[in-house]
Amino acid sequence: MSEAYREGRPSAPGRLPASERTAAYLVTRMPATYAAAYSVLGEVCTRLGGAAVASVLDVGAGTGAASLAARQWYPGAAITMVERDSAFTEAALEFLPDAAVVHADAVTLDPLPPHDLVIAGYAMGEFARPLTHRLWQAARVALVVIEPGTPEGFSRIRDVRDQLLAAGARMAAPCPAETACPVASPDWCHFAARVERSSLHRRLKDAQLNYEDEKFSYIALTRDAVSPAEARIVRHPRHQPGLITLEVCTPAGLRTERVTKRTRDKFRAARKSGWGDVWQ
Repeated sequence: MSEAYREGRPSAPGRLPASERTAAYLVTRMPATYAAAYSVLGEVCTRLGGAAVASVLDVGAGTGAASLAARQWYPGAAITMVERDSAFTEAALEFLPDAAVVHADAVTLDPLPPHDLVIAGYAMGEFARPLTHRLWQAARVALVVIEPGTPEGFSRIRDVRDQLLAAGARMAAPCPAETACPVASPDWCHFAARVERSSLHRRLKDAQLNYEDEKFSYIALTRDAVSPAEARIVRHPRHQPGLITLEVCTPAGLRTERVTKRTRDKFRAARKSGWGDVWQ
């Protein structure tokens, strides 16, 4: 499972009994995918402002990590999970007993049922053929796609971005503009979410630290125009005595900004800012 994740390919479900495969995913991957989805949907909630989200469609839902994160940000929303693995959905319903479940391969489910917010979390690489436009057709308010923070994952995110902006979608996050992405290969745009490890998680991964950082790439697009971030920090800030260096994505492209103590308020803001944060 870990090898498949790192290599960006579907895992081989037949290698383990369903109960063991599900348990392995719940312990090793779900905390990380939940942390990424929670971080992304928090930003989406900010960008949407007062836009109503009464229903959520989680496509390729797995054990329900993205749905569970959506429940935290939109507690009153009705949730529908589309997942072909019945063992995974049984686990998901333990967390979200009131959610609706569609046991189907999203590739063959045409059309996807319309919902206000559509999420595809760590799923695009699992689909046998592209679903970008069908996902967008199902999204009445917004579409969120999350992928591993790898060159391959970002490539899928960039494809979704390019296709749907050309089709009239509006940018919500993380990009500050709807212009061409300024990130050039071999670089890639990704962020990180802190995951607290349980003792079982540490033992299974033979890890010493009580946390890990889940790297992810994502895109959030909306039907109606919203206010994206003025700029976004796209690397860990570099701290030196009296100097903080930020790598920032702006509407004009990538920029290196050096913030010194001479600009007191800006320096204070830079000290509190981290990778992925909005910058003004």
